[in-house]
Amino acid sequence: MLNRKPVNPDDKTPVLFGANDFDALTESARNAPRRRTNRDFHDSPSHPAQRFLNAMEPDSYVRPHRHTQALKQETFVVLRGAFGLVLFDDTGGVTRTAVLRAGGERVGAHLPSGVFHALVALEPGSVFFEVKAGPYDARTDKEWGSWAPAEGGPDANTYLERLRSLFA
Repeated sequence: MLNRKPVNPDDKTPVLFGANDFDALTESARNAPRRRTNRDFHDSPSHPAQRFLNAMEPDSYVRPHRHTQALKQETFVVLRGAFGLVLFDDTGGVTRTAVLRAGGERVGAHLPSGVFHALVALEPGSVFFEVKAGPYDARTDKEWGSWAPAEGGPDANTYLERLRSLFA
């Protein structure tokens, strides 16, 4: 079973993971208020390489955002299920969409810093692996799209459905 605790830097035991671990992570996501959860492979937010699995359910809203720091490029690969990637211009206009599917034609994406984006889980039990430069500081990690509703806001579910409709 894949432990959700951050990796201990003094532990030299390799971490192996697979379908059973994705099941456990998915179960955790289904029970989480935000309907997503991650399993870090880095030992702390200050680590220079942020690496993690992220399980996300279709009703999880990821507010469009961008990483503005030059080295905060983001790469993710879908390991199970499917996600819709939505890219936006600075005013919230959709500039591109792509379906990323485990074993599909497109399985992942690399996003340069400064690109507004959001992911939408298209199937229950979807899991991706993400890598980006650290350290992670919640106060400076993201710039939210001011044109998109805040997570948990009254219009968030309607906006999520609009994003999901791009992949219908």
